[in-house]
Amino acid sequence: MSKYMFLFRGGVNNQEASPEQMQASMMKWKVWMETLTAKGKMLGGEPLEGGGRVLSGKDKKVTDGPFAESKEVVGGYLIVEAGDLNEAAELSTGCPIFEVGGSVEVRPLMSMSM
Repeated sequence: MSKYMFLFRGGVNNQEASPEQMQASMMKWKVWMETLTAKGKMLGGEPLEGGGRVLSGKDKKVTDGPFAESKEVVGGYLIVEAGDLNEAAELSTGCPIFEVGGSVEVRPLMSMSM
């Protein structure tokens, strides 16, 4: 088994969603993640706050950010365990983000065995 990261991009703008819509969305995410956990596939993950800092270049210039188009901003991540990339991609298909036009980037994690 290998580890894979799901990076969640885009989706609902929480500032435009009603409390009821947000609650329904959160419940869908909870059910999906509980399903992954019950299958022994989910290892962890968290949603990300909207703000932050971006450091760049040799001089490590600090700017407020991220300032990408909302559909490109990473809103959270999960780490799952799967037999291969195809299985990991299949596990991502139940993600509620697809219902609201978002995307899931599925990336293998590199083993750093020492």
